[in-house]
Amino acid sequence: MRKTPLISTHGSPLPSGRGWGWGIMAKANQITNYLGKLTGWNQATLNLMGRDVVGIEEFDYNDNTKKENAYGAGGMPIGYTEGNYEAKFSLSLYIEEEQAIQSLLPPGKRLQDIAPFDVNVQYANPNNGRIVTDVIHNVQFTGRSKTAKNNEGKMVHKHEMLVSHISWGV
Repeated sequence: MRKTPLISTHGSPLPSGRGWGWGIMAKANQITNYLGKLTGWNQATLNLMGRDVVGIEEFDYNDNTKKENAYGAGGMPIGYTEGNYEAKFSLSLYIEEEQAIQSLLPPGKRLQDIAPFDVNVQYANPNNGRIVTDVIHNVQFTGRSKTAKNNEGKMVHKHEMLVSHISWGV
């Protein structure tokens, strides 16, 4: 590494007396891998009703609180408002996974008859093995359907779930 002056977008060196000074420039043929191997699908586990789900193609969860600026005299905000909290969760299950869940229920019961349950989603950092767990609380199936497509060798159904809230990184 060698010291080089920081260059502005106009091509001139930035003045060092303004706190910008000299920067460290990496060699052109050196790539720094700051984060190592990144956490991906292969490091995620979703546990639903006491069992790790393997017949899953996708999951998505998030939470939001609506916030807006409040205006008074003039054009600038004088404060903000905060609305209700909302959590969302969806997952896409293979039909075989749905059947495995259905087999746990008494005959004639539907997925939406299952009492609210928590879902644990765990991510293992592939570099240090640290496991982070998010908990999606009071999950309920809202319905069920089946769709098949020509020339597709699998049947997958996306479930939009009802949830109360999410605990992140517990």
